[in-house]
Amino acid sequence: QVQFVESGGGWVQPGGSLRLSCAVSGMIFSAYAMGWYRQAPGKQREWVATITNGRMTYYANSVKGRFTISRDNTKNTVYLQMNSLKPEDTAVYFCNAPNYAKDTWGQGTQVTISS
Repeated sequence: QVQFVESGGGWVQPGGSLRLSCAVSGMIFSAYAMGWYRQAPGKQREWVATITNGRMTYYANSVKGRFTISRDNTKNTVYLQMNSLKPEDTAVYFCNAPNYAKDTWGQGTQVTISS
């Protein structure tokens, strides 16, 4: 059974940085694209970034140039480096394998940006 365990969230001031990690088990990690998503209070979950199994990357316009998605297939882990954080980035962040287990979600990790 596939599992996603997100970590690395926290509170930072605007302009700060965080690096999120997502450990994946129960699937052939290297074979699938991975994505990061987020859900702000009172809003629907939205897509943030995707990295394919060939390491092509795609970003939502709202985070392009500030966030970087990467993966380590030896550790079955996907990362999200977040720089120049803004209050509107406040949300619970989740990872997912959209082409393998799109309906399975972990507990997420809370990211709060405020002064």
